[in-house]
Amino acid sequence: MRIAQVSPLWEQVLPPESREIERLVGHLTDELCRRGHQVTLFACGDSQTLADLDSISPEAQQLNPNVSEPGRDESLQYQRVLDRAKDFDIIHFHTGHSALPYAEMLTTPVVHTLHNGFTLENPDLFRQYRHQTYISISDAQQQRVPELNILRTIHNGIAVADYPFIKKPANDPPYLAFLGRLSPDNGPHQAIEIAKRTGWTLKLAGKIDAVDRRYIETQIAPHIDGDQIQYHGELSHKDKLNLLGYASATLLPITRDEPFDWVALESMGTGTPVIAGNRGAVPEIIAQGTTGFICNSIDEMVAAVPRVKGLKRQHSRDLVVRSFSISSMVEKYEAAYRNLLHQRWRQHRRPVPTPPLAAA
Repeated sequence: MRIAQVSPLWEQVLPPESREIERLVGHLTDELCRRGHQVTLFACGDSQTLADLDSISPEAQQLNPNVSEPGRDESLQYQRVLDRAKDFDIIHFHTGHSALPYAEMLTTPVVHTLHNGFTLENPDLFRQYRHQTYISISDAQQQRVPELNILRTIHNGIAVADYPFIKKPANDPPYLAFLGRLSPDNGPHQAIEIAKRTGWTLKLAGKIDAVDRRYIETQIAPHIDGDQIQYHGELSHKDKLNLLGYASATLLPITRDEPFDWVALESMGTGTPVIAGNRGAVPEIIAQGTTGFICNSIDEMVAAVPRVKGLKRQHSRDLVVRSFSISSMVEKYEAAYRNLLHQRWRQHRRPVPTPPLAAA
């Protein structure tokens, strides 16, 4: 197939260091190339890919201090896709709702992966384009706007080779890990509560946004003592794997419905089980009592902490290899593309004309 992948311009497509969306686009694109497809990647010019790279900007927008209107380059990128649309059998957008009006102008089959969660404002916009074709990243995500034309759910995958399996967690001392943006909806304050109630060491890592400064100052910082409660800042991919891989468990006390949870997947990829709140896509990722525990309250999460010692870390790794690998994900995308092309063929084929009867 001739496939166009359209990535956001904010970051490079540069696995494994890029953010989740660009990382997934990079792995999907390269694996499709390895499988013999002709792939063009529309992304910033400093991206690394096996595909043909088509870019209207030389570098990622976040690295360019002169970018004051990101929407300008985004519009130019979409226009480039429109100009080249006849070169492709499928155009796959990873750029959210901003692509919807442009996709409306295309006759080439289009699919959008819904990488982000729905907000309070954007469902009405998606409903205006409900007839376009979408791929959800979890079944839970579909429930928010069920009237969209969802082709299928395809869970995100990781490059398992980038996540070394760690057979035994650290024991001096054993610790719990929390990885993610330190914001109220990710629940680091609840992770601290769990650590204090169980007596375990907690290692926190992640970005702090300016909007959350007050929350950090009042609910997080007073508890960080550098001993039982530690904060390790933002981490590189390698340091993140060490944090997760040597933990006895990763805590996900999330307070919102996420369409997918990368941290759970990455933790299990290293062998570390996950203790998570029963929200969003969590039940689709964690195998209850096998790769972690899905809990309905902080009390349940506290009770689950000592139980992780009875879990086999190999089970977490095996689940990721079996169900959440790049290979598994790409096979499902290939099937989705073929399904979409078959639907389009059935819609547009013309009935075979009936030959006239011979004259008597």
